Amino acid sequence: MKAFLSRRKSLLVAASAALALSLSACGGGSSTSNPPVAEKPSFAADTTMAKLSSAGKITIGTKFDQPLFGQKGLDGKPIGFDVEIGKLIAAKLGIAADKIEWVETVSANREPFIQQGRVDIIVATYTINDKRKEVVGFAGPYYEAGQALMVNKDNTSITKPEDVKGKNVCSVTGSTPAATIVEKYGAILVPAATYSACLEPLRNKQVEAITTDNVILAGFVDKEPGAFKLASEQTFTKEPYGIGLKKEDTVFRNWINDQLEAFAKDGTYKKAWEATAGSVIKTAPELPALNRY
Repeated sequence: MKAFLSRRKSLLVAASAALALSLSACGGGSSTSNPPVAEKPSFAADTTMAKLSSAGKITIGTKFDQPLFGQKGLDGKPIGFDVEIGKLIAAKLGIAADKIEWVETVSANREPFIQQGRVDIIVATYTINDKRKEVVGFAGPYYEAGQALMVNKDNTSITKPEDVKGKNVCSVTGSTPAATIVEKYGAILVPAATYSACLEPLRNKQVEAITTDNVILAGFVDKEPGAFKLASEQTFTKEPYGIGLKKEDTVFRNWINDQLEAFAKDGTYKKAWEATAGSVIKTAPELPALNRY
């Protein structure tokens, strides 16, 4: 009997280990890193940096459904390149990763969340454009993507944006790609709250394509290569991703820009990319020219 119980225990331990390995292979269930936290950083009084550092916590908005950039992991915490950038900024404020409150921000609520003070910053595949700069501020850009199209694997009729004229295309309400595909290319927009909500309509051929930034679509293709493909490797816009914050907070914006430059110089930026989006998108990015307005 003892031998039986001992063998049964061994089998359970082995099964548990195998399960842990399989979860890790499927993308893992925890955040990718915990950057070293600055000890007792000093900031000018009354700055946002001083207030956040003193509080020892920060609220960061990000996407929860964007593979490679911001997606909720098996442990409920978001993972991805955007998340790593957020954690690096928090660490320079003296705030550990476990003191970050992550808030889901979809394309339609990013500006209101900043204006209402529901988040301190937003790192969420957030394209900098003039219309948004009227109401919020942006540090960065920290990455430049480009708009693309994703179609079903068997679709051969769409290879460029001009091919979607008069066709149903899914994109997110309030996003730059949604406006571009309608206004410039004449598609019929089928709106959704999130890009992941576009997947089933595409799979069921209720729409003929999904459009957003190439890096977001690459994440979906990577998860289901037998179902979807990029219509083309070519992009047809430039989408500089910025870190959203309150419009008037010039000091905080410039401080974040300084940190981004430091991350690029010391290799931290490259490591964050390689640990996340770089596992699929092999072209290593360079930090774009920063917004110094």
